[in-house]
This record gives sequence, C-alpha cells and structure tokens, in this order.
Amino acid sequence: MSHAPIDEDAFNRFEHAGWEKVADPYHRFWAPVTGRVIDPLLDDAGVAAGSRVLDVATGPGHVAARAADRSASVTGLDIAHQMLALASTLHPSLEFRHGSVEELPFPDAVFDAVVGNFVILHVGRPDRAVAECARVLKPGGRLAFSVWDVPEKARILGIFVDAVQLAGATPPASVPPGPPFFRFAEDREFSELLKGAGLSGVGVRRVAFTHRLSGADAWWHGALDGAIRTTALIRSQTPEMQARIRSAFDSRAHAYATGDGFEVPVSVKLASGRKRE
Repeated sequence: MSHAPIDEDAFNRFEHAGWEKVADPYHRFWAPVTGRVIDPLLDDAGVAAGSRVLDVATGPGHVAARAADRSASVTGLDIAHQMLALASTLHPSLEFRHGSVEELPFPDAVFDAVVGNFVILHVGRPDRAVAECARVLKPGGRLAFSVWDVPEKARILGIFVDAVQLAGATPPASVPPGPPFFRFAEDREFSELLKGAGLSGVGVRRVAFTHRLSGADAWWHGALDGAIRTTALIRSQTPEMQARIRSAFDSRAHAYATGDGFEVPVSVKLASGRKRE
C-alpha cells in the first residue's frame, strides 16, 4: 500500500502547535493512562539511584518525577512551552528544558539513561530522534521508549481508529501526513529502530492493563481534547461526518461497558537497548 509523501518539517510544526494547546486536557485524561507505563519504562532503562537521566517529551513531567523518586538526577525536555510550564508547576524542584528530540541540546555521552514515554509517535523523523538519544548516552547507558500497541489491543485509542474507518472518513488536507501511527507496534519495526541507532541487547515487550472511565462522553471528549493527530482527523470533518464517527464510537464502546462505566483495555509496547561500551 502506498502512503502520502511526508513533509517531516510540516508534520513536526503541526505536532508542536498542537501540544502547545492541550497541556491541561492531556494531563487530565491521558496522563493517568500513560502514567501506568512509567515504572516499566524506567525499569527497562535501568534507572536507579545516582543515574543521570534524560526524559524526552516530558509533557507534564511525571516520568521525570518518578525518576527523581528513585534518587536519579533527571532533566526533562519538551518542545512545547505550555507542557514545560505545566511540568514546572507540578514538579517545581526538577529541571526542565526546551528542545526537540530530533536535535537534543546536550553534548555527547552525558546521560546514563534516556527515556521517552510515547514520543516516537509524534516526531517526523523517528530514526533521527533515536540516533540523537543514543548520541547523548554514555557507553553502556540504556534507552527505553514506549508506543501504543496495535489498535485491536490498545482499545482506549484504537476505538477511534475503528470509528473513523466505519464512518468512512478520510484525512483532511489540513492535517499533514505523518509517519504511520502504529508502525512501531510491530516488534520487528520497533527493534530495528533501536538497532539502527547502534544499540545492542535490544528487546521489545508488551505491558497491558485496563483503565476505568466513567462514561462514553468522558471517553470521547477526554481523549479528543488531549490528543493531536486523531483529534485533528475527527474534528476537521463536517458536522455530519463527526456525528457518524461518534455513532460508530458509541456502538463499539458498548463492548467495554460495566454497570457504572467502562473498563477499557490498554496495551503498550516497550523497546529498550544499551549503547555499546
């Protein structure tokens, strides 16, 4: 299947602009979900007392804060000023810096660990991002990234993929094409991404859990208020198409209903590797 050509710079500008607008709603809806992955991510990166850690795309700063709880020395980095402002408010004792994961503002070989919770899905050049993260690692240092699993397993997000397809919606011209969103849900692709940056001992594993939501409206509005690509795809449609997508969403959501809410399956892939000595 052929894909639309990608203008990496246009996609990165689109993502950057989006994250500047959604810091608070992302924190409210998505952070309780992605936060479940933080400890496995830090474990795979070998973060412990005394580690010097870089948290790329730190967002609200929760990964950085958990690393600090392990007595690590941590720096959080994000491209969005609004995310950095939120992170600094939530975690005022930590260091946060502005910058892009595709061009890290650090010298070579200064960190014992680099972690990124769901960052690779949001950059136009994932190979460059991982290469930059490997560059700033010390020899023997570890890197770990997380991504969503395939839509069939990561249902908190995958249900929106289903709804768009069932409604017959197509991407609007206002959304610049980006790298395939679920590319790194495939173990081989995720593994090759890290190996391509020269890392050794690369492994990929799955972390799965359920997340409780109070109702369909909380799921629909919470997810879309705090996302970028999926939100733009849906909210750029005509009112009639948006209604069709919502109807398809509601029909699929019933599968996860309980007596007083929803129990939604979440599945995540974690990849990690070590910089050669």
